[in-house]
Amino acid sequence: MNVQLRNLLVLSLLAFPFAGALADDYTDTIKVFRGAGESGQFFNKCYGYAVFPTIGKGGFVVGGAYGSGRVYTNGVYVGDSSMTQVTLGWQLGGQAYSQMIFFENKRAFDEFTSGNFEFGVQATAVAITAGASAQAGTTGTSAGASGTQHSAKTVAKYSKGMAIFTVAKGGLMYEASVGGQKFSYTRKQ
Repeated sequence: MNVQLRNLLVLSLLAFPFAGALADDYTDTIKVFRGAGESGQFFNKCYGYAVFPTIGKGGFVVGGAYGSGRVYTNGVYVGDSSMTQVTLGWQLGGQAYSQMIFFENKRAFDEFTSGNFEFGVQATAVAITAGASAQAGTTGTSAGASGTQHSAKTVAKYSKGMAIFTVAKGGLMYEASVGGQKFSYTRKQ
C-alpha cells in the first residue's frame, strides 16, 4: 500500500470518532481541569479559555492531529475553534487527549480569536498526570500516558499570555517530530 495513502487512512480513522464533541463533553472536560490542581486556579484568574474535549492524533512518519473546541470569556461561551497539526519525523501510533488554553488577558484572547492563530514548535504544554507534572511540547515530542483524570495534578504558569494544559485520554504515540498547532476561530452566532 502506498505510504501516503496509508497515512491518510490512519488520520481519517483517528479523526472520525472525534469529529464532533457533545455539550456534555465540554462540561466534563472543564470539570477535569478545574479539579486538576493548579489548572483549577487558572479559571479564577484568566480573561478567557479554550477547551478541546478530544484531540485525536496519529502518524506513521507523517502525522497529524485534529480537534474541535469552544472558546469562553468570563465563563460565557463566545465561539468555536478547531485545532489542526501536521508533523514530520519519526512517529508511530495514535492517541487522544484533552487540551485547555487559558488566556491571561484581553490581548492574548484577541490574538487567539483573530481568526487563525498558531503555536510554534517552541510552545509547551503541561501534561496532567496522576501525582506529577511534566513539560511536553505541543508537537508531542515525547510519549507517555496519563493516570486517571480524577487524580490529575498540575503546575504551570503563563507564557506570552497563554497557559496550555493537556490530559491524555488513551492510546500510545512514539515520536520525535516537528510541527506546531494551528487554530481557527469562529464567533458564536
